[in-house]
Amino acid sequence: MRKKIVAGNWKMNLDYNEGLGLFSEIINMVKDEATGTQEAVICSPFIHLHSLVQLAKGYTKVAVGAQNAHQNESGAYTGEISAKMIKSVGAAYVILGHSERRQYFGETNELLAKKTDTALKNDLRPIFCIGETLQEREANTHFDIIKTQLAEGVFHLDAEQFAKLVLAYEPVWAIGTGVTASSAQAQEIHEFIRKEIAAKYSQEVADATTILYGGSCNPKNAAELFACPDIDGGLIGGASLKSRDFVDILKTFN
Repeated sequence: MRKKIVAGNWKMNLDYNEGLGLFSEIINMVKDEATGTQEAVICSPFIHLHSLVQLAKGYTKVAVGAQNAHQNESGAYTGEISAKMIKSVGAAYVILGHSERRQYFGETNELLAKKTDTALKNDLRPIFCIGETLQEREANTHFDIIKTQLAEGVFHLDAEQFAKLVLAYEPVWAIGTGVTASSAQAQEIHEFIRKEIAAKYSQEVADATTILYGGSCNPKNAAELFACPDIDGGLIGGASLKSRDFVDILKTFN
């Protein structure tokens, strides 16, 4: 059975003490909620990573991740963070290809393929984001966009490497807007993604791949979204900054 994940993306929010306080609240709630194949993942700013990993020790259903990593192992890249650095503090995950990174920092599929390789080489599990803009959906090219992002970003991996990925579908038009894709729209894309994986690798690989929904998921719509057969959890933005909201989303699996 594939893993069910609720991953929080704190983005550029919370100072050091605020982050530790929020995480402490979350782990104290999660210890009574996460069961079976469920996992809660918090992807924080770099300043929090080491301390969150220390706080999470002993909580087998809670993991910590970064929000980005550089494509190179090391070098003269002032202000950047390498996958090795992230792994060295005990983080397990890293978000790659978030729509905000693609939009504001010009990250391409080619670059993200390199970042994915480097993350995997350093034993980090990528949460690889894909998704279309409003213009692409209105032009009815959203399936082509998703297919290209998969082909150019991660389908160069062999089956063993690919099995280490978590995918996250982000309808870009639903991020931070309060607009959510309907459960039918989300399921349609998730099913399409799984079929593309099956065509590239095998049905077995496709069935084992965790695919998250990442577009304004909240405690009110999580149950309907997570009930869809191909949606395995969520990549949560705003709601992850409130401990009760985040844990209520996780509780949806129960």
